[in-house]
Amino acid sequence: MGSGTSGHDRWIALGAALLAALAAAAVMLAWNTQQRLKSMEAELVKRQQDSGSQATEARTLARQAELTAREVAAKLALLEARVAETSMQRTQLEELIQSLARSRDENVLADVDAALRVALQQSAITGSAEPLVLTLKQADERLARLNQPRLERVRRALAQDLERTRSAGVTDITVLTIRLDEVIRQVDELPLVSAPERRNTARSADMAATKAAAASAASAPGLAASGAGLAGLIGQRWADFGASFWQEAKSLVRVTRIDEPEAMLVAPEQAFFLRENLKLRLLNARLALLSRQFDTAQSDLREAQLALDKYFDRSSRRVIAASELVRSVTGQAKLVSVPRPDATLAAIATASAGR
Repeated sequence: MGSGTSGHDRWIALGAALLAALAAAAVMLAWNTQQRLKSMEAELVKRQQDSGSQATEARTLARQAELTAREVAAKLALLEARVAETSMQRTQLEELIQSLARSRDENVLADVDAALRVALQQSAITGSAEPLVLTLKQADERLARLNQPRLERVRRALAQDLERTRSAGVTDITVLTIRLDEVIRQVDELPLVSAPERRNTARSADMAATKAAAASAASAPGLAASGAGLAGLIGQRWADFGASFWQEAKSLVRVTRIDEPEAMLVAPEQAFFLRENLKLRLLNARLALLSRQFDTAQSDLREAQLALDKYFDRSSRRVIAASELVRSVTGQAKLVSVPRPDATLAAIATASAGR
């Protein structure tokens, strides 16, 4: 009984020792595991810090790379601009070398071609063939001074174009506007049918004759001394007085043929507006000519001509002259295009090509 109890105690002591050993091992294992977790946590924190610093460094490097890329792009654009400028300068230099390498004849042909094109533009703008005619003449004189056989074809073409341009009958706008300005200036002086000019020519001549007779009588002492001479002088004066009186009496009544009765009914205050309306018609025609609107100019000129024929005294020389000016402008205000010097341009192109 005692031996059995002691054996059981030994087993209990052995189990307790085993449990204590296991507990100590578990504590050691737990402590080891905790240390490992702490080290792993420290490692993770360190790695996270390293990752943050690396990310910051990467962002800095990316920003620097972006700035570098921008600088490179700006330098590349500058280089491209310089290359383009150099290429343009090279092209200009080549053209300059080619122009310097041209012969005298080629330079003259190039100058004539450019001058003809400019003159053609001037003629189109002004509506006059004078710039083109003058340029053709100057080109022919210039080629004549060169005296080159291969340029004879160009000279023949110049002569043909010059003849065609002269015979085209292009409207000279400058001359027509000057004529209209002259008519506009004379409108205020033109007599109306309702208020014709007074004709004092005969009366003035009679008065001049009377004064001449009186002067001759005063300068003749022998005639003043004789009674017969004094009677003749008195008779002459009475005759002059009668003639003057008769002229004045005839001027009180004037018979005139009136084709337009309403023209005689123009009141003095209406005459001002009639003249101003005529001026406006002529000014509108002038502006239409300058803007190459020939249909509008023709319409205004016809209205002005009708006003001159209807309301103004057609027996007056000034009215006749103004009417003739308006009629001549109406006849010449026509749209005529300036012929192109195509034959000369084609001949210059052929001569320049060496064919």
